[in-house]
Amino acid sequence: MAGQKARLSNGAQIPLVGLGTWLGLTPPLGIMYKAVKTAIDVGYRHIDTALVYGIETEVGDAVREKIADKTIKREDIFITSKLWSTFMAPEYVRPAFNRTLKDLQLDYLDLYLIHKPTGYQHADPFGPLLPTDEDGNILFNENVDHAGIWREMEKLVDDGLVKTIGVSNFNHHQIQHLLDNSTIKPVVNQIEVQPYLTQTKLVDFCQSNDIHVTAFGPLGSPEKAESNQPDPPLLKNPKIISLAKRYHKTTAQVILRYLIQRGISVVPKSSNPGRMRENLQVFDFVLSDQDMRDLAGLNQNWRAYTNPYDAKSCNYPFHEVYD
Repeated sequence: MAGQKARLSNGAQIPLVGLGTWLGLTPPLGIMYKAVKTAIDVGYRHIDTALVYGIETEVGDAVREKIADKTIKREDIFITSKLWSTFMAPEYVRPAFNRTLKDLQLDYLDLYLIHKPTGYQHADPFGPLLPTDEDGNILFNENVDHAGIWREMEKLVDDGLVKTIGVSNFNHHQIQHLLDNSTIKPVVNQIEVQPYLTQTKLVDFCQSNDIHVTAFGPLGSPEKAESNQPDPPLLKNPKIISLAKRYHKTTAQVILRYLIQRGISVVPKSSNPGRMRENLQVFDFVLSDQDMRDLAGLNQNWRAYTNPYDAKSCNYPFHEVYD
């Protein structure tokens, strides 16, 4: 199960199922440390994290412990992290990366992403990650030099500190800008993809440019308030429930399998050992072509993660529905 991987354009391999570690801006202490250890024990070999998640020290402690007890070797585990919005200037890339590497207690990362195209005002050295004015409005940096930031990302690869670099939450215009101004092209774009947000054109654009797509929020973010969910919520959709019964799988497994068959890797979140195991058990069945079409037909262009506080920024990526 854990050995299922996708080959990236630079020759690296990314596990098709990883563990997402986002727990909100005030994560409960210790939960992700236990979750990462459990995930590794049940077979996960990709851990997706980020500086803004506030749990990289816990992730690092868990990974180091599983290396120390010989459950894994460093080369067995694929670690992803991300450059946060307060560090969206060339001179801040290296300091932010160094903090992540220190917190994770690693010598290198397997994948480093620009977290999103939106930039925030920087507070030196590591001030508030969501800088706001007295009215609570985000303080943006609207002069983000994505190409300049990308050149610093490339230097991390040249220095052997990162094996693979990419982006997250970028639309096709923003990706094309990097393609036109890069020596090392983006290898991955991590975006929200699920049956209510199929992102067909963006996925096709990425894959046609040999950019691998990883889906965050692949299960429609079931932990979010019901008022934010379509009717029915994704995991309660009758068509998906019917497919799950037919294949003797859970609705979550059907959704993850749908994405994997589209060539997309997934990083569902969970701290529940049973669900972690279930999310790995998606390689022993294949959805039919008709089932794939039926699932694609559920698209509503509905986002669980709209980042509405970023909508006033000129770099907000979601003004255009590219689908």
